Amino acid sequence: MNEYYQQLIKPSWSPPAWVFGPVWTVLYLIIFISYGITFWMVITKKVPAYVLLPFVLNLIFNFLFTPIQFGLRNNFLASVDILFVWMTIVATIILIYPYNKWIAFLQIPYLLWVSFATVLQLTITYLNWK
Repeated sequence: MNEYYQQLIKPSWSPPAWVFGPVWTVLYLIIFISYGITFWMVITKKVPAYVLLPFVLNLIFNFLFTPIQFGLRNNFLASVDILFVWMTIVATIILIYPYNKWIAFLQIPYLLWVSFATVLQLTITYLNWK
């Protein structure tokens, strides 16, 4: 995986590969806590079940990114996927906000990182387009 990423043309503002692990570790902790609480709120009927849909879709798109980017080595599909990750984060914030504002605010670091990662992925896709 690292070898493939190293050979890609990246913009000068691209962080070193070692940054991604620690950032995602913190973000996955945030995701686990906030999504777990939201799931519990749905089970206990404190929020309608449809609120959980973007959370579930987000996990699916998030987990698909690595196999698409590094398994298939397909920058274009990875770009499409990360756009879906970004959109589902926005949807989670919008849908959970009326029920639990702190879970919505807890998504802000995730949204900021994925916004940066989306611009980075789109740039890498453009720079490596053949």
